[in-house]
Order: sequence, then structure tokens, then C-alpha cells
Amino acid sequence: MILGTETSNKYEIKNRMGQRIYFAVEESICFNRTFCSTLRSCTLRITDNSGREVMTVNRPLRCNSCWCPCYLQELEIQAPPGTIVGYVAQKWDPFLPKFAIQNANKEDILKIVGPCATCGCFGDVDFEVKTINEKLTIGKISKYWSGFVNDVFTNADNFGIHVPPDLDVTVKAAMIGACFLFDFMFFEHSLAGL
Repeated sequence: MILGTETSNKYEIKNRMGQRIYFAVEESICFNRTFCSTLRSCTLRITDNSGREVMTVNRPLRCNSCWCPCYLQELEIQAPPGTIVGYVAQKWDPFLPKFAIQNANKEDILKIVGPCATCGCFGDVDFEVKTINEKLTIGKISKYWSGFVNDVFTNADNFGIHVPPDLDVTVKAAMIGACFLFDFMFFEHSLAGL
């Protein structure tokens, strides 16, 4: 906190009963974390409780601006590692954060629409998971409010993914990737990194 250097992120992925089922670790170089900050390229390696890698999320260096509709954010999801099962791709919109969950052929299968203000001041921030035409909401990814001190002075965040239990496992894997992307894009900033 004193030096203001960004370290690699680590995540615990738990089930609805609070039991850890996966652990994720960011792999990135110090230069990217320092100078590219939240736009940095990285790889997230997700392992089960026995330490076996079950999923890989690759994030290339991309832009993050509502004024620049080209070269927007994208993640590649591999499960198991080496087998691409989907993508999370940012869609250009001047007012709302919008994303598409895509299959391995980069065809849109679901949309995610966030709120116009993602600061999360004193409340949860919900990203709605919708059908392709955006008419029906089937779930949500939420960043939970964890208190003023935690949200302002640290990068520690809590997220929840709420989707139908019968949703395809590859789409669920992409939702986990989307959660990581939202953390980087909207919630990684804190006074600790100043």
C-alpha cells in the first residue's frame, strides 16, 4: 500500500455454501501491472483443490474507452487448458457496459449488460445476463458492496454469479471469465494503488 505497486491477483472461487472449489492466480509481468494497470495483458490459471489446472483465461492488452469502438476488451476461455470453449467480448455502447458471451466460433450466445454507473458506491453492482436480443434476463453477475474501507483502500472484492443450474458448463466457464474481466475493468482501482 505504501509503495503503490500492483501485485498479481489471486482469487478463490466458492460454491453457494462457501466452500472453495477453485483457486485462480494471475500471471503477468511487473511492467504490465505497473504501466498498463487495469488494461494489462495476463493469463489466469484456475486450479481445483488438488492443484490440477482445469481452466485458463487469456486476456490480451486492449483499449477501454466508450469513445473508441475498436480493439475493445476480450477474453479467451480454455477448459481444459488448450481447448478453447468460448470468449467474452466487449461490445461498443456509448452509455452502458455491454459484453457478449461467445462460443468457440466467436458466435454470440448471450449478452451481459451492466449499469450506467459501475462505481458501486454504497451498494451492489449488477450486470444482467440476457438473451441475444436483450429482452429476457436469465441471470446476473454481481459485485457485492463490502464496506467503505474495503472498497476504497483495497482491491479485495466479492462477486456472485447467478445463472440457471442447467446452463451449459462452457457458458458457466465464460461467466467466470467475465467476472474476472469486470474486476479488472471496473473495480481494480483503489487508493491503495495511488
